[in-house]
Amino acid sequence: MKIKIINRSPYPSPAYATSLSAGMDLRAHIPEILTLQPLERGLVPTGLYVEIPAGFEAQIRPRSGLASRKGITVLNSPGTIDADYRGEVCVLLVNISKDPATIEPGERIAQMVVAGHSRVEWEEVDELTATERGTGGFGSTGEQ
Repeated sequence: MKIKIINRSPYPSPAYATSLSAGMDLRAHIPEILTLQPLERGLVPTGLYVEIPAGFEAQIRPRSGLASRKGITVLNSPGTIDADYRGEVCVLLVNISKDPATIEPGERIAQMVVAGHSRVEWEEVDELTATERGTGGFGSTGEQ
């Protein structure tokens, strides 16, 4: 699938790191180092603008390396870029570590996964079809 992209950053457009990668890395398009204090959040621009096709979304997900090394993750994970959004792709990062953490210009800050989705129409009923699980919620299927 081809997706239109405008890249206003000096960094490469998102690309798959390996032939089996699901996500493409997004880079921070910032003029200088950004420091996030513990529990501080920041909206980080990427310089990217995309035209996602109808029936698809772009999901913004954390990078495991950034989370494990610096304690930085995507706050609204996964973030969603809808097919009708034409603004700059920005990433809402949060520092969940106990120490200040920095983001360098051009640093890989998140992953973007393009995925299909369905639209539904609700059918209001008085009861739902019974299942073995029933109303069992969190932890109801066991620990293993």
